[in-house]
Formats: sequence, structure tokens, C-alpha cells
Amino acid sequence: MKKLTLILLVIFWPLFAKAQDTLKLKFEEYMEWVRLYHPVSSQAELNLRFGQMELMQARGAFDPLIYGNLDKKQFKESTYYDKREAGISIPTWMGVELNGVFEQNSGNFLNPEAAVPSNGLLAAGASVNLGQGLILDQRRASLRQAQIFQQSSEVERVRLLNELNLAATAMYWKWALAYENLNVLREGVELAASRFNYVKRSFEQGDFAAIDTVEAFSQLLNRQYRLQETENSFFATTQELNTFLWNEDGNPMTLGAGIVPESLFEEFTSYPDFEELRTLVINHPELLITDFELASLDVERRLKGQEMLPTVKLKYNFLSETLSQFDESPFYENNYKWGLSVYTPLLWRKSRGAFGLAKAKIDFKQNSRDLKEIQLRMKLEAELNNWRTLNLQLLTFTENVKSLQALLTGEIRRFQMGESSLFLVNAREVSVFDSRVTLNDLASKLRISYAKTRYAAGIGFD
Repeated sequence: MKKLTLILLVIFWPLFAKAQDTLKLKFEEYMEWVRLYHPVSSQAELNLRFGQMELMQARGAFDPLIYGNLDKKQFKESTYYDKREAGISIPTWMGVELNGVFEQNSGNFLNPEAAVPSNGLLAAGASVNLGQGLILDQRRASLRQAQIFQQSSEVERVRLLNELNLAATAMYWKWALAYENLNVLREGVELAASRFNYVKRSFEQGDFAAIDTVEAFSQLLNRQYRLQETENSFFATTQELNTFLWNEDGNPMTLGAGIVPESLFEEFTSYPDFEELRTLVINHPELLITDFELASLDVERRLKGQEMLPTVKLKYNFLSETLSQFDESPFYENNYKWGLSVYTPLLWRKSRGAFGLAKAKIDFKQNSRDLKEIQLRMKLEAELNNWRTLNLQLLTFTENVKSLQALLTGEIRRFQMGESSLFLVNAREVSVFDSRVTLNDLASKLRISYAKTRYAAGIGFD
């Protein structure tokens, strides 16, 4: 597929609805775009078709079957036999197979039992299993398993979308983190450059020693270096974010240079409902998929149980030269054919082994399901505790940043009065910028953590 690079500003302009001087890609708008057009989202929808086609295939076992046979032998100008047969077989959900046959046979050496009236013979009847296959047979078992698979495919779709939601959310807030850090480092470089120019002028006027200009210039170079690293990080995260952006035609898109994320510190009103999430985890897609697997295994177990019964098959057909005679033909008095087949193994080792294996598979899967539920519940508790901790850390560190900023302001005043040194001012300023970067990291992690709590409970896109 040929890559199509578009300026996202043009495409997303109706979504922004912002003032002309702001080009923000809001989180909710971004997530809606991902939900609608990301390839994984399309794959999740295609997953439903797998279930539908599997069900259609299983239902095909109940399609009526028509057939025809023509068998003729001619030798030395003599017709040994000329046998013609056409029929229809109709399977039913109840296990009864309806059938109708038309025969027309002739010939000098025709087997007497194949002799029919010259105009042919009609037969209509049914066959039914009275032992093995009476309750469940392979045909009905396959249909039931296909129905279970279709239901499972719907849950698999939800699981894929949940994974996409978490990955897209984490990528957006990492992008927002890189942008916030970029702003912090740009501000730091601007302050370092202004201070270097101030110290340089003061040195030229004889107010500062030459070593102070070296100190200021060293700080400027250090912050320029960190800014370069941050610019590279922002570029890399932007490229990663681009992998989540596709248009309605299925082509990838690239963010325009002027588009930025929303701030990490805009009002965030989403808080996990601890009790609700603990209730929802019982319907986690991974548990539901395992439940469907158990249901499918149970069908297999019941089928193997049926195979431990003797095979008893009863067939009965009315015979008539014309269709009208079926109404006049007394049941079991004349013009019929029937048969009864009975067979069974003596030791049942194959059937008993298959039945025991099916039960063992269910026990194994049930144990796995119980373990998975405990693991999911513990994972949810861990994510909820992580969110709680990050929230407290964010509140604590916000106050720490304010304190460090106050210390920096005081140190600058002392420096202006000649009671401090440039070294102390730089040290205070470095602490402030480092703490702001840490605060950005906590804000980003908190928002990602919220998505993780929802994912742990088995939910994603609303």
C-alpha cells in the first residue's frame, strides 16, 4: 500500500473547533479517530465475520442433499441392466433424516430385488438413530460449537479493541509528556541564555569575575544539550503516535508540524470507580473467552458420552408408483421397506478413553480459568493501588515544585542584592527544572494508569 502523507491540520480542522492560534489534537478526538480507522479496529470487526462464516459452514451440514445415479451395462446387443436413481436427503435438527427416492430399473439380467414397475417406483421415509446419536451427533455438535465460536468472536473483538485502547492512550500521553518536557527545557535554555548575556555584560563592566561567565556559559551548554535530547525524544514519540493515525481509506497519516497535544495539567476529571471495576472484572474478555472454550469442550464431552451407546438405526420407507398412492397406503401393511441396524463394540475402550479425555480437558481448562480469574483480580488491585499512589505522588510533588520555585525566587533576590552566588542560583534553577520534568512524568503516568485500571477490569472504548 502506497503511503499517503497528509497534513493532519486540514483533515482534523472540523474536529478542533478551536481559536485560530491553537492547533491542539485533543485526546478524545484522537481516540475517536483511532477507534474508527485504526487497522486493529478493522481487524476486530473482521473477527465477527470469522464467527459468522464458521456458523454458516456448520449449518451447511443440514443442507438438503440431492443425488442421482445412472448405471447401465450393454453387451452383445443385450441390455444387462439399466438402473436409474434420483433422490433427496434432508437432515433435521432432531436427528431424523428425511429422504425420498425415485427408481427406474430394467434389463435382462437385473437383480430381482431391483425390479420395479416400468414407470418407476417412489419411496419416501426417514431414518432415525435410537441409540448412539439420538440426543447428539457430530452434525449437531459441530453446529453448537460454531454457535459458541460466534459468541466468542464477539468477545474477542472486544479484547482486541481494549488492547488498542490501552496502547493508543499510553502513546498519546507519552507524546504529551515529551511535549511538556520540550517546553520546560526550552524555557531553561532561554533563561540560561539571558543569564549568560547578563553576566557577560556585567563582566565587561567589571561587576563579575571572568569565572562567572564560564559558569553561566557552562549552564547554557548543558541545557542546550538536554534540549537537543528532548527534541529528539519528542520527534521519536511523534513518529510512534503517527502509527495510530489512519484515514477512512485505510492509509496512514502524519501529524503536521504545528499540531500539539493537550496539556498534561488540564483538568482531569476521570477517576476510577474502585467498586465498579471490581464488579466488572468477572466479565473480563479473557474470562469470557475461557468460558466459551469450556462450553465447547462440554459439547465435545456430551458427544463422546453419546458414542458410548450402541448404534441402533431404524429406517422406514413407503413405496408407491405415484405420489397420490402415499395417502392410500396403510402403515406397515403393504408397499414398504424397513430395516434395523444394531452394532456395538464389546469393551468400549475407545469410547471410554475419548470420554475420559474430554472430561480431563474440561477439568484442566476449569483450573486454568480459576487461576486466570485470581490473576486478573490481583492485577486489577495492583493497578488500582498504582493509580492511588501516583495520584498522591502527583499532589505531593506539586507542592514540592512550588517550594523549590519559592527557594529559587528567594535565591535570585539574594543574588541581586549581592548576598548569593551565580552557582547557588544555577543549582536552585536546575532543581526546579528537574522537578518540573519529574512532575510531568507523574502526570503522564497517572493518566496512563487510569487506562490501565480500565483495561485490567476488561473495558476499553466506551
